[in-house]
Amino acid sequence: MSTTFDPAAVSQQLEGEATIPPLASWNPEFCGDIDMKIARDGRWYYEGSPIGREAMVKMFSRILWKEGDRYFLKTPVEKVGIQVEDAPFQVIGVEHEIGDRGPELIFTTATGDRVRADAEHPLRVEVDPRTKEPSPYLMIRFGMEGRIGRNLFYQLVELGRMVQHGRTTELVVDSAGETFSLGEL
Repeated sequence: MSTTFDPAAVSQQLEGEATIPPLASWNPEFCGDIDMKIARDGRWYYEGSPIGREAMVKMFSRILWKEGDRYFLKTPVEKVGIQVEDAPFQVIGVEHEIGDRGPELIFTTATGDRVRADAEHPLRVEVDPRTKEPSPYLMIRFGMEGRIGRNLFYQLVELGRMVQHGRTTELVVDSAGETFSLGEL
């Protein structure tokens, strides 16, 4: 199923929305799938062409919604399906702070989200069984994750501490009172 999609109309619907709108309370009808994709490297494409306007990508990221394994752009009046190759967000920065519960890791996405790793926003690392390559992720919002870039992952590794579990050693980082595994050594 395919539908017409008007980015300018979406922009008008969201005018004045500087933060994440109340997507959970919006229940529009599903209008079909559109030819929009978020590539593994975080680039957004519409009808096969990269979306070059950063403001447009940020606007779309604010109305991104996940149901099951599917992704949608959701407004008060329509919901359209899009494709996501891996994770819809790219995590590009991390800051270290001290909070009420000790060290905190505050991550920034390419679309301007700031997310503290905590119980609600956990870090996880998937390891490719064939290549053993780690793929780290951070929960951003509404069940959607951000992929942590390789250089950021190396920063986390430098911050990590080793924990012995029987015969295995695990590298972990702490944030907001939680401990997150970066993998076995």
